[in-house]
Amino acid sequence: MPGIVVVGAQWGDEGKGKITDLLAERGDAVVRFQGGSNAGHTIVGNGETWKLHLMPSGILHPGKLCVIGNGVVLDPKVLTDELDELRRRGVDTSGLRISANAHLIMPYHLLLDHAGEIKLGRLQIGTTRRGIGPCYADKAARLGIRVQDLLDEKILKKKIVAALEPKRLSLREFAKDQRLDLQAMTDEYLTYGRRMQMYIADTSRLVQERLDAGDLVVFEGAQGALLDIDHGTYPFVTSSNPVAGAACIGAGVGPKDIDEVWGVTKGYTTRVGAGPFPTELDGSLADELRQRGGEFGTVTGRSRRVGWLDLVALRYAARINSLTALAVTKLDVLSGQEKLCVCTHYRGAEGAEFDHFPYHQTVLHHAVAEYEEMPGWSESLRDCRSEHELPEAARNYLQFIADFIKVPIALIGLGPGRDEVIWTKASADMYGSGAVAAPALAAEPNDR
Repeated sequence: MPGIVVVGAQWGDEGKGKITDLLAERGDAVVRFQGGSNAGHTIVGNGETWKLHLMPSGILHPGKLCVIGNGVVLDPKVLTDELDELRRRGVDTSGLRISANAHLIMPYHLLLDHAGEIKLGRLQIGTTRRGIGPCYADKAARLGIRVQDLLDEKILKKKIVAALEPKRLSLREFAKDQRLDLQAMTDEYLTYGRRMQMYIADTSRLVQERLDAGDLVVFEGAQGALLDIDHGTYPFVTSSNPVAGAACIGAGVGPKDIDEVWGVTKGYTTRVGAGPFPTELDGSLADELRQRGGEFGTVTGRSRRVGWLDLVALRYAARINSLTALAVTKLDVLSGQEKLCVCTHYRGAEGAEFDHFPYHQTVLHHAVAEYEEMPGWSESLRDCRSEHELPEAARNYLQFIADFIKVPIALIGLGPGRDEVIWTKASADMYGSGAVAAPALAAEPNDR
């Protein structure tokens, strides 16, 4: 069985948690490989709603190995709060394992993140202010505190002192903040260490053992390809690499362990925070899609910016991730629209046409979307469970996406629930090809 990477193919919030949850139901292990508690994965099933931030989406399925990989930056307070909530709701968390090499978000990271955004004023990036960027910066500067450091008080205190020294000027306004007291900080994090100790492991080895045994391992990304720090709309990006290639680095496996890459996209486009957004809508139509789609951040509650589907950006995401399949979510939100628009190219400020995602930020910031119009549909899609039950216009819309991107659509999301999906003929063809030895995904889509 393969390693499957699930990545966001837009600016995040595409529904990756639901797709990972569905794959995990038949899989054996789920690995979060990057990001931090700025992620917000919402899963709806059995009449309950789960909002996960650090916990791998497979945690809701008993008996699965659920790994927080070394590429994740971990806020121990968020993690322990999630553990407490899951246990309170009767979820077995014994399958969780945390990489000893994952870096920790410290109190000073949160303070620096908040202060940095305020100082930027109208040029704010729009971070979640969860300390993600400052933590990754310390990691690159070799000043990071890792999970394994929680198990040795002497090393932990020494590393905190070393990390604080170059930040004294930046933290001067917080000099009297109790969160920066060395002994209090050390004691707090040692307490987290005792609570987390049973989960800490050499996760790279554990994942490799599962792959070698022929198990299905799902690598779960956070955010989206267009927020990648190298390949996204810099500087309006996250501080890590949400692209598929980062799964190897963030989980500690080799490139040959990845067999498939599934990109998740909505039937339209959304974005949170600042940055270019060529297909953005405003006015009543944007409000309608936002309300129907529940486009409010899981982490921050902020309203998401909404726009038509951007196929130029989606094709770019397909290229940099080597997508083998698409999962199109929230198609039901488009029901009731008389016509749909899809962006097939951009028009630059000087009239030049761009068929591909511009590499230069000045061009992208001034790009105007050029659309192709398609008929919409009035029918509700929520009860559809096979492709032939979809209205013809919906089928044509999906086919247009697949043809343009040159990636087959394996799954269609028609609502928040686990059962509100269609596994397509393309998924059956993929599984039948031997690339993925999990035919139950196509053969038993509605038996849950």
